[in-house]
Amino acid sequence: MPIQEVSLRNVTIFDHFWSPRQELITDVTIPYMEKILRDEVPEAKKSHAISNFRMAAGEESGAFYGMVFQDSDVAKWLEAAAYSLLLKPDHELSERVDELVALIGRCQQEDGYLNTYFTVKEPGNRWTNLLECHELYCAGHMMEAGAALHEAAGKDDLLHICIRLADHICDRFEKEEGIPGHQEIEIGLLRLFHVTGKKRYRDMALRFLELRGRDPEWFIKHTPPHPGIHYGGYDIEPSDTIYNQSDVPVREQTVARGHAVRQLYLLAAMADAAAETGDREMLNACQRLFDDITQKQMYVTGAVGSSAYHEAFTVDYDLPPDRCYGETCASVAMVFFAHNMLKNHPDGRFADLMELELYNAALAGMQLDGKRFFYVNPLEVDMRVSGKAPGYEHVLPKRPPWHDCACCPPNLTRLIASLGRYLWSEDDDTVYSHLLIGSEATTRFGRIRMESGYPWQGDACYTVADGGDFTLAIHIPGHAASYTMRVNRHLEEYPVRNGYVYIRRIWNAGDTVSLNFDMPVRRLHADIRVRSCAGKTALARGPFIYCFEEVDQEEQLSSVSLSPEVKIDTVSSLSGLPEGMVCLSMEGKTDVSPDMQYSPDLIRRRPCQLKAIPYYAWANRSPGNMNVWIREQ
Repeated sequence: MPIQEVSLRNVTIFDHFWSPRQELITDVTIPYMEKILRDEVPEAKKSHAISNFRMAAGEESGAFYGMVFQDSDVAKWLEAAAYSLLLKPDHELSERVDELVALIGRCQQEDGYLNTYFTVKEPGNRWTNLLECHELYCAGHMMEAGAALHEAAGKDDLLHICIRLADHICDRFEKEEGIPGHQEIEIGLLRLFHVTGKKRYRDMALRFLELRGRDPEWFIKHTPPHPGIHYGGYDIEPSDTIYNQSDVPVREQTVARGHAVRQLYLLAAMADAAAETGDREMLNACQRLFDDITQKQMYVTGAVGSSAYHEAFTVDYDLPPDRCYGETCASVAMVFFAHNMLKNHPDGRFADLMELELYNAALAGMQLDGKRFFYVNPLEVDMRVSGKAPGYEHVLPKRPPWHDCACCPPNLTRLIASLGRYLWSEDDDTVYSHLLIGSEATTRFGRIRMESGYPWQGDACYTVADGGDFTLAIHIPGHAASYTMRVNRHLEEYPVRNGYVYIRRIWNAGDTVSLNFDMPVRRLHADIRVRSCAGKTALARGPFIYCFEEVDQEEQLSSVSLSPEVKIDTVSSLSGLPEGMVCLSMEGKTDVSPDMQYSPDLIRRRPCQLKAIPYYAWANRSPGNMNVWIREQ
């Protein structure tokens, strides 16, 4: 039996940190997003996404509005709603989901084709521009939604729609070559295969992967000229093969390049395919790119994508904190990638990456009230230039209520709502616990309950409810320098193997395993080749990266620094933040500014008090400057 995730239906989360966030998703964010999709929130950017479906069904007049991939916002919302119905049954939401799915069904054409842009605006140009037009991307997201409604809510209407759509795509692209301009259909087809067992969908996903990069000039040969039309919001050059990773066959890729979300959706699909087929070459390529991204092209928060130009990776160690793009979708996709790598083999680095993204770069994409969202997640904000000066237009000091390109909000929503998918997995003789999130899993060996004070405290307790002969593999967070393990209160020694402790025994009902470790404040330093962070430190505790917000300081952030020897204390929540949040307090130094813009005088410093908060919580109070990295004296 290969490693498989424990089904979402078999995992219940009761975590003091994440349960309130899932409740926020079900009670606030999903209803709010639905209103936006229906254009019922006046202060938010217009979506018109559901109206596009009504027009495609012939039930409303007007012109298509929004991005060419506007359908995907609805698909991701439906996927999030599916998980919400599992978390919290809601008859009214269930009925609205059914009504929306029925509307989507009325849009589907006789041959199975489904896409509102081309149905409404360019009915004669279906499948003529795979580079820019996102037909396969939207189809992939709809397939994920159909699978989620089947798995989480027991609803099959959208699944049947997606089966017709998938068959239409297979009928066309089994016979002729096609390369998705934006990777996603590969994920959707594999998800559909896992639900239906139809190998045709797996094989179609593999074909799309196999064709990518085989002919680097494919998009040049197959993209029609379209003067004056901008499908993606900007021109995508067919010759820019690095942008969508189509210059090299997937098994031969060695470094992350181009559009970050495209790269990570590709890797998520490759890792899933490798787990399904046992393709070692594909898995080795995934491992190479995982190492390249996490060791050379990832911010300390887990954000990826350094450049606003094409939302892309650039070169090794080019990680400017003040111009970081760090799209929320890219951090969500990093979780997908790491999760699928864990299907191939248990390695604590993949679990550590999921943890880093979930508690930092991904979670920062949503306001604490669940109604505002970042597309871009910088590590430094200067109010004088952020969102204003050339090169900083994308760096915003507060979250907008919605975006013209609204891919990120529903992406993050479906991730948090489906969090149970990422906690547990199992194989023939082992149950794996990947994240210290309070939950209960019903596995093939029975029920296992885990209670934890994490992420604020370093402890967890596992209780085996039903007994049995199996191995319990517990991931030890990579930041834990040491730990203690007790089985039924008896201190035991277990070595860490690839980030996991393996406890093999015949379990009795009621047996417990207790894990404890210290969580001191850690100072992190960047590789010296990360030039923007040279001579600076970032603070971390447990899974959290911390940042300094101007609202908490006595001095300007640009003037402050830390001594390497200074003691850093933990304090309870600062003003305006939720109770229970662990913040940091320390003595720093502030530079006394000279009277002239440039002065020959030595810099004078005086003591000041500094406060730091978890990065995910920034921009929830008064707008102001923010830094993750601070100068070290």
